[in-house]
Amino acid sequence: MVSSGIVQVMHMKEETQFILDLGYPEYLLTLLGISKFLGVVAILVPRFPLVKEWAYAGFFFMMSGAIFSHVAVSDPLSELFGPVLLLVLTVVSWYFRPADRKIG
Repeated sequence: MVSSGIVQVMHMKEETQFILDLGYPEYLLTLLGISKFLGVVAILVPRFPLVKEWAYAGFFFMMSGAIFSHVAVSDPLSELFGPVLLLVLTVVSWYFRPADRKIG
């Protein structure tokens, strides 16, 4: 999430073209990048299990939306690799998080 967030906040040429090809405005890159940074901080900082749950949910919805966006514009299956990988890593990280980071 950090590496893709950096690319998005920097508005790298390839990432900008990528988001435009999906039909989204360029400013969305900044929102996505900052959201990823904040989510990573929320997951790594001790305590606050509810905030961690929201961060995981945000990552899940962000990657699900990315997958749906690629499918909606008929991108080749190879374009789904990144979002699917991040979605799987998000779910695995959420499932195997330590007990002290779980709610109730």
